[in-house]
Amino acid sequence: MGLLPAPASPDLMDRHDFDIPITFKHRVIFTRDAFAVANSGLADILCEGGGRRVLVFLEETVAAAWKALPEQIHTYFEKPDLDFRGVKIFAGGEASKADEFLIHEIWKEIDQSHIDRHSYVLAIGGGAFLDAVGYAVATAHRGVRLVRFPTTTLSQDDSGVGVKNAINAFGKKNWIGSFSVPFAVINDFKLLESQDPESSVSGLIEAVKVALVKDGEFFKWIEANVTALAQLVREPFEECIKRSALLHARHIALGGDPFETGSSRPLDFGHWAAHKMEALTNYQLSHAEAVAIGLALDTIYSQKIGFLSKENAERIIKVLQELGLKTYHPALDWTDAKGNRRVLAGLDEFREHLGGELTVLLLSDLGKGVDVHEFNISLLEQSIEQLREMWELADFSS
Repeated sequence: MGLLPAPASPDLMDRHDFDIPITFKHRVIFTRDAFAVANSGLADILCEGGGRRVLVFLEETVAAAWKALPEQIHTYFEKPDLDFRGVKIFAGGEASKADEFLIHEIWKEIDQSHIDRHSYVLAIGGGAFLDAVGYAVATAHRGVRLVRFPTTTLSQDDSGVGVKNAINAFGKKNWIGSFSVPFAVINDFKLLESQDPESSVSGLIEAVKVALVKDGEFFKWIEANVTALAQLVREPFEECIKRSALLHARHIALGGDPFETGSSRPLDFGHWAAHKMEALTNYQLSHAEAVAIGLALDTIYSQKIGFLSKENAERIIKVLQELGLKTYHPALDWTDAKGNRRVLAGLDEFREHLGGELTVLLLSDLGKGVDVHEFNISLLEQSIEQLREMWELADFSS
């Protein structure tokens, strides 16, 4: 006998909604020489979580700069009551995000070392390396505990304290990735000492950015200390990194949208053009360089549409120049077959990355931003032309 026909009903959906609140602790630590035996900070953090095993992934360039570091890490883990599974060294840099090779290698090491969701992976390297390793760790066992050790200015003052992981795909930056709160972020200032001076200073662009969108007083502090920062004077340099990192972390934790479910990304001021220029130059233009140019572009555009005063726009450009950062690159003027600037496609890609309407933050004052949903392309192109003229006059082209 077959099933009786269901009674006719105007409501064919039996719906039940459940709210699932989730709370994460975002630990951000500042220290020096984290793997010194006398420095118990890392051991205390790992013991706090009650984890079982520890596996370390170390970027190749960091290992080359700090030849004693692998052995120092081994020695450090002789003391804590943790099952240490060794140090694995891999190539990093932007190439580590170009495809899935590193992801599969990390997965293989995690599997062979029997790292589980109650274990720890320590990732030590620059922002691109942390992005790639972080994505692999976030997807192994649906998420292993990750402790990040950013080793560059750029990663210590910005991306390293974030909750995003990604690799590039389809000619677009960070197309494949995840949101995953690291178990801890440890900014070891000693590790910054192996950077070249240019990278050390250029990484401060993210501090300038977050000051401009979040804290006008911090921007004024950067402005007042710009000469010392450009000369890498230790105390203000480390203070700048710390203030920037904490502003980024506070926005993520307290800004109301840590996983970017909406359309607004205030921490990405200047990034719509930056990401596109990185791709256009096959990543020969570094992220820091691209952000400096993108920030300069959106600053000039903010002035041209009447949001930002000319005085403040000039102050911002002056800070970038005094830090030795370029505010123009020929990629801004590269055109497609139809004669359109290719960088402008970055606006659509920026929108598509989140979906919904285009939302780009511009400046209304130092420390104050405003979201816009459309651009005046004519004024935007005028802004590019102004940046080119300023760059040529300043003789940065050489």
